[in-house]
Amino acid sequence: MVSNTPRYIFITGGVVSSLGKGLASAALGALLQSRGYKVRLRKLDPYLNVDPGTMSPYQHGEVYVTDDGAESDLDLGHYERFTGVSATQSDNITTGRIYSNIISKERKGEYLGATVQVIPHVTNEIKEFITSDAGNVDFVLCEVGGTVGDIEGLPFFEALRQLRQELPINQSCHMHVTLMPFIAAAGEMKTKPTQHSVKELRSIGIQPDILLCRAEREISDSDRKKISRFCNVRESSVIQGLDASSIYTVPLSYHYEGLDSEVLSHFNIKNAPSADLSKWQKISDTLKSPDGEVIIAVVGKYTVLPDAYKSITEALVHGGIANKVKVKIKWLEAEEFENNDDIELLKSIHGILVPGGFGQRGSEGKIKAANLARTMLLPYFGICFGMQMAVIEAARNMAGIEHASSSEFDMEGENIVGLMTEWSKGGEKIHRNLETDLGGTMRLGQYPAILTKGSVVEREYGKLKISERHRHRYEVNIDYKERLEAVGMLFSGISPDGLLPEIVEIPNHPWFVGVQYHPELKSRPFEPHPLFSGFIKAALMQSRLV
Repeated sequence: MVSNTPRYIFITGGVVSSLGKGLASAALGALLQSRGYKVRLRKLDPYLNVDPGTMSPYQHGEVYVTDDGAESDLDLGHYERFTGVSATQSDNITTGRIYSNIISKERKGEYLGATVQVIPHVTNEIKEFITSDAGNVDFVLCEVGGTVGDIEGLPFFEALRQLRQELPINQSCHMHVTLMPFIAAAGEMKTKPTQHSVKELRSIGIQPDILLCRAEREISDSDRKKISRFCNVRESSVIQGLDASSIYTVPLSYHYEGLDSEVLSHFNIKNAPSADLSKWQKISDTLKSPDGEVIIAVVGKYTVLPDAYKSITEALVHGGIANKVKVKIKWLEAEEFENNDDIELLKSIHGILVPGGFGQRGSEGKIKAANLARTMLLPYFGICFGMQMAVIEAARNMAGIEHASSSEFDMEGENIVGLMTEWSKGGEKIHRNLETDLGGTMRLGQYPAILTKGSVVEREYGKLKISERHRHRYEVNIDYKERLEAVGMLFSGISPDGLLPEIVEIPNHPWFVGVQYHPELKSRPFEPHPLFSGFIKAALMQSRLV
């Protein structure tokens, strides 16, 4: 729309982490879309892991999975939820992957005997990632993880500095996200953190074009002038990013502050279409004035860090939007749940969700959660590991298989759940065993499933063939299908080859569904996932019975 060559917007951050660079990138992408432009969003992560696939959720939050099977940063979830543009393998890269690529090329002799160095080889690899495979879009938004000054981030900032010179004039924009703290003892906002962050950025050779100053209070005109003067940016380019009641009001807030207009002005784009933010306004209105409230218990292993379940949290909000209700989450640590007064913990609960996870810790708590949901007729949603634990619970207490377990943590029991050793992907057979590397070796990405006609999930999806994103290496054993179905657990979703159970449900229950995949990854605020919509609808009906 603006050019055959995309414009590039580089988003960096300073002062402290967790300022919301990912959210700012996603919101800006949504604002540009609202004006009719096509966008692509990418994330540059400076850490040395090849990808976040083997990192603890405590370290980096959830691992987001794309359709094509990339294990990526959770910010890609923000990008997808806000823009609806599906991310790919080529939209997230780490220092580890960059160095892995370079070492592979060096071993093959592709550098013709040259000494391999940060400049030009590492920076060239970064620039190639940024500019390649962009597709037919108007804007590419690239976020750099971490903060300016981090030693591991220096090659990325150098690559951005070089790109600024190599791209045509008016083809790039640098947006820097900083902190404007309010010091209660002094009773005033402080501009120095922003000034020092910009000074650090300029010492690397990058002059920011737009400053997004995160603040909990309004930034005064005098402070804007001060920042403009000391940071060498136009006063109109000092944008305040105030704390919001919901992340889904941020596009509206940033539009009101003039962020998208300032970006377009920087690129000298005149007569741009007006922003159509009607869908965001509708979402904001629903969130501000819900018709009711439901309380969902999430029984997980990493509940002390909500970012470990970021997509789950947001998908529950989306389910609430679909039903015009507020969703309140009650976090229950699976280990503690094993030994507490379970009935008291579930007081006033309208539904139970058991998310994914790995390993034995907390598994019995998740099995207990599935048992209580089944026997108390509470709506239950089991995702990945949560489905597996629901099947083990049914095997033990419905089918009488006393020692039913999973080979993931119990090689002595009867393994209702076992390690996947073979599956099909794109017509190719994938093989795994216990000796296989952990990183990037799971069943990853989008796979199809066939649903049972007349099932709960067929009703929710409104179709019989679906495709969902997976991330697991253990699977329910199809050999137990007949025994479990004989006692009331329906295998209502199966892989097209009939070998892999994808969905189980209990028809004689208000709403009891377990899925092997991760539906939360495809939920959007303006297009809630049908299973989350159905789960919250069932929880809403339960709330009216309490």
